Amino acid sequence: MMHTILGSGGDIGTPLAEALLRYQHPIRLVSRHPKRVNADDELFPADLTDPGQVDRAIAGSQIVYVVVGFEYKLSVWQQTWPPFMDAVIQSCIRHQAKLVFFDNVYMYAPEAIPHMTEHSPLGPVSKKGMVRELIHHKIFAAVESGKLEALIARSADFYGPGCKNSALSIMVVDNLLKGKKAQAFGDIDKIHTYTYTKDAAQATALLGNTPDAFNQVWHVPTTNQQFTNRQWIEMIAGELNASAKVQNIPRWMMQVIGVFVPIMREFPEMLYQYEQDYVFDSSKFTDRFGVVATPPAEGIKELIEHVKQHK
Repeated sequence: MMHTILGSGGDIGTPLAEALLRYQHPIRLVSRHPKRVNADDELFPADLTDPGQVDRAIAGSQIVYVVVGFEYKLSVWQQTWPPFMDAVIQSCIRHQAKLVFFDNVYMYAPEAIPHMTEHSPLGPVSKKGMVRELIHHKIFAAVESGKLEALIARSADFYGPGCKNSALSIMVVDNLLKGKKAQAFGDIDKIHTYTYTKDAAQATALLGNTPDAFNQVWHVPTTNQQFTNRQWIEMIAGELNASAKVQNIPRWMMQVIGVFVPIMREFPEMLYQYEQDYVFDSSKFTDRFGVVATPPAEGIKELIEHVKQHK
């Protein structure tokens, strides 16, 4: 009954390992340098770009959770994600393991962003979104062939304790702690819903342990309070007793900064998600499981408490 996490130790991998403990199955943590989260975790060092190592990591697993965070760079995504997912799918089929894939919303069509549901049309305009759409189709092609049981647990942009790769952490929390202005993209007065990482992890664990949840897409619990990015920044600044002043970074500035900070080159193609309302509907999950998202005020309080404890 082994539950295996590919990509342990990341923003979702660590809270997922914590969340899986309650189900009392053995847990295997797989990454280049895995670190134990629970006392009895099995540590399995592996290079996940090597299909042979992926296969050995999956062998003996009942459920495989994919929460890998490959470098946020288009060329890496294009070169790494498709063969990695091919290896995962083939190994899950070979070892009769179920697959739980943790996903984002990049594959949705731009017109879906103001109200995203599990049935929103696919049709990405970004190249990174095209990679995610390809993964979606690979998974469900295997499902439709009858060879694989799989589900996709989809999340909005996220935030939470220990979350290092969130826009809110990088552009808001980190800057405010340094006495700088918060930074933001697009129109900060548009609604932008964020998923709390603990909610995402607990929901992903629950889905993996619910047999009739497979072979479909789920949106993990996300607040239905429709705050703008400006309001999120104000809530974070309030917890830090800091100024809520914002520096808006236009597209041209991203390109200039990208000369010195390469990750900034990756953001312009995603700007469309910040230039309109971004509302992530998780009512399907709430209706099925009776689980609601952590209120943003509570989530931000926990985030800031964690940041202060780990300065």
